[in-house]
Amino acid sequence: MRPMMTSRENILRATRFEKPESIPMSFHINASCWHHYDQNALQDLMASHPVLFPNFRRQDRVSPHYDLNQRKDEPYTDPWGCVWQTTDNGITGTVRHHPLANWSNFREYNAPDPGTTDGTYPVNWKDIRNLVDKQKKMGELVCGSLPHGHTFLRLQDIRGYENLIFDMIDEEPNLKILIQMVEDFNYRYVCRWLDLDPDMMSYPEDLGMQKGPMLSPENFRRYIKPVYQRLMKPARDQGCIVHMHSDGDIRTLVHDLIEGGVDVLNLQDLVNGIDWIADKFAGRTCIELDIDRQTITPRGAPEQIDRLILEEVGKLGRKEGGLMMVYGLYPGVPPENIAALMDAMEKYAGYYS
Repeated sequence: MRPMMTSRENILRATRFEKPESIPMSFHINASCWHHYDQNALQDLMASHPVLFPNFRRQDRVSPHYDLNQRKDEPYTDPWGCVWQTTDNGITGTVRHHPLANWSNFREYNAPDPGTTDGTYPVNWKDIRNLVDKQKKMGELVCGSLPHGHTFLRLQDIRGYENLIFDMIDEEPNLKILIQMVEDFNYRYVCRWLDLDPDMMSYPEDLGMQKGPMLSPENFRRYIKPVYQRLMKPARDQGCIVHMHSDGDIRTLVHDLIEGGVDVLNLQDLVNGIDWIADKFAGRTCIELDIDRQTITPRGAPEQIDRLILEEVGKLGRKEGGLMMVYGLYPGVPPENIAALMDAMEKYAGYYS
């Protein structure tokens, strides 16, 4: 009898349409949940869902790690000079100070060093290399990644949203220089990751709002898409799977993303529409579906959650592969709905097996 696939093999087969054993399912618990929910109850749910949490180990008390821009009442200045603030431990803050809110100090403005930071947090490449070596020895999937918000959002953090959009419309000469500065930093960071030979390279960046993208398709094609293509090219040339994430409604941008080199697209389900996603991608481009966090899971009934996951698997999945699913838990979802979602994700992971 053929042994079960490893998680790594199953994911690679899903992305390549090579008949995975099951639909890869991921359930991420945001750090803030550990002080919004009863810790024992949350750990009970994890313990009872071994498919989603195969390496779960119970703790007497969970003390989550909060990233530097996720610490309540502790403003954090990132290496680009952007100042972040949050009101809840574990929830990523917003930028409250933009270092180039005006261009007066642009001449003295410099990019950080990709040898010591990813642009948002400090990094230690020796530690990253050791982790990658361990993952490879264990037969685990190795995923490299730029930080979330690496290009468009980085420019927005540096300049401010309105300033950035007007820069694009006004064809501000300094903007091209700033874009090149950000691109050069990101390119060198990507190359450092590719030297470690990962299976997948991820380029996470939110581009969408509740309805439509945050910038026009024309400005995306002019200012951002070419940068994406240049950042993704070395990964593609190396045979690395290119993964892209964006929250929000990105329907008017997805053709450009796929054309630009994306192999696996992570996008939100209900904001973009299940039927629309199925029509555009099912059976052709691998989708990592970001399961609803706005309507059904926080406010629906457990049976609605089960129907949602079944519908998505039925419309987007294929026996050949091409579908992965992920959910991010944040405070506000009733415990019974968390249980229903975990149940459904485990149950329907084997829908095509």
